[in-house]
Amino acid sequence: MDDIDSAIIAQLQLDARQSNRELARRVGIAASTCLERVRGLHERGVITGYHARLDLSKIGRSVQAIVAAQVRPSSRTVINSFHDFASSRPEVLEVLVVAGGDDFLIRVAVQDNERLHGFLIDHLAKRKEVVGFRTLVVFQHSATTAITPLLTMT
Repeated sequence: MDDIDSAIIAQLQLDARQSNRELARRVGIAASTCLERVRGLHERGVITGYHARLDLSKIGRSVQAIVAAQVRPSSRTVINSFHDFASSRPEVLEVLVVAGGDDFLIRVAVQDNERLHGFLIDHLAKRKEVVGFRTLVVFQHSATTAITPLLTMT
């Protein structure tokens, strides 16, 4: 990663739909160079895809929560099985396997509190490996949409 790659990444995060010509102009390089750089970023796995950012409230999913869950026994099989379950649920936006008192942080978005309660009671609590969970309702949410590579200190 050099300054040009970082500039390309920054510009694509602002608008992934811009043309290669526009991207090259904004970064200050030739269009052919820009195309090769973007291809290289894909080949190296730096860029893994492009996504549309949605307003969850406008698609009927205005209630968000973070669910911290504990599972037992603590084994790779149990962790992987629960991860697969949680990731497959339509209510779930993100699943993080974490260390500490909890094993998972699960971000969900649903239509209303009744649907959140249904997810917790009808799906999560019925899993035999789940020994406990707590729910944090999200009142406001913002996310960093442009991630800058961190430079290593020497």
